[in-house]
Amino acid sequence: MIEIQKVSKSFGAVKAVDGVSAVIEEGHVYGLIGTNGAGKSTLMRLLAGVLAPDEGMVKVDGEPVYDNPRAKEKVFYISDDQYFFRSGTPRDIMHLYRTYYPGFDSEKWQETMDKFGLDSRRKVNTFSKGMKKQLSVICGVCANTRYLLCDETFDGLDPVMRQAVKAIFIREMEERGLTPVVASHNLRELEDVCESVGLLHRGGILFEKDLDEMKMGIHRVQCIFRERTLPRQVRESLEVLTVETRGALYTFTVRGSREDVESCMEALEPVFYELLPLSLEEIFISETEVKGYDIKALIC
Repeated sequence: MIEIQKVSKSFGAVKAVDGVSAVIEEGHVYGLIGTNGAGKSTLMRLLAGVLAPDEGMVKVDGEPVYDNPRAKEKVFYISDDQYFFRSGTPRDIMHLYRTYYPGFDSEKWQETMDKFGLDSRRKVNTFSKGMKKQLSVICGVCANTRYLLCDETFDGLDPVMRQAVKAIFIREMEERGLTPVVASHNLRELEDVCESVGLLHRGGILFEKDLDEMKMGIHRVQCIFRERTLPRQVRESLEVLTVETRGALYTFTVRGSREDVESCMEALEPVFYELLPLSLEEIFISETEVKGYDIKALIC
């Protein structure tokens, strides 16, 4: 478990992370969402022990991670702004990581490199951005750490490779309990892999939610009422988050159980109604609008 306890970090006059608290449970994919500049990369570096917090503490399995080699052995960090030795090869990088991570699996590393079609003796500075991301993911997985921190890892990967990386994460979670923490500005990339998501805004976590719980507790309804107005009973019986109209067609988002929503709608006897599935982005739009934030200014 990773515990973030009221952590703050400033760079001069800029407060990159402001009083963040969160708990990342083991064996789940945790998504950290926010625009560029929201503090995602700084928070990831704090989780990896690369940076020391100005205030608060980050603990990995109960131990402070900063300046603690034993705790750092449990965490592998894939930076968005990757750095490799100018004339180094993937094999050189593998040997370096093997000195830092006692559980590094060299055989699995070579097998995975071959599957991805990456030449382990070719200089990394000749690799494309996507190939470098693939190399980082392979090293991260083969380090056999308990936690894998991924900052914009899917950026630069083609659709096939994105699915391949997601499949590797799922396999490693099932086989050895890996816990990936994925930071991204793109909700669609995280929707099919994350189980919990935190929304970072202006250096602080606006809120964090379990995705299954969110999807079970919020619904979109499309309907046509006989009187062409939204009945008072809807607002009285349900927590209405958003309402849109297009002619006689009403589309509204409500919070509550599916049973309560269906019971309310059937009692009103509309001309027509249906419950529609919501994407992760639509759920966050509804949640943030209720809190008074413009979601379009927070995520893309």
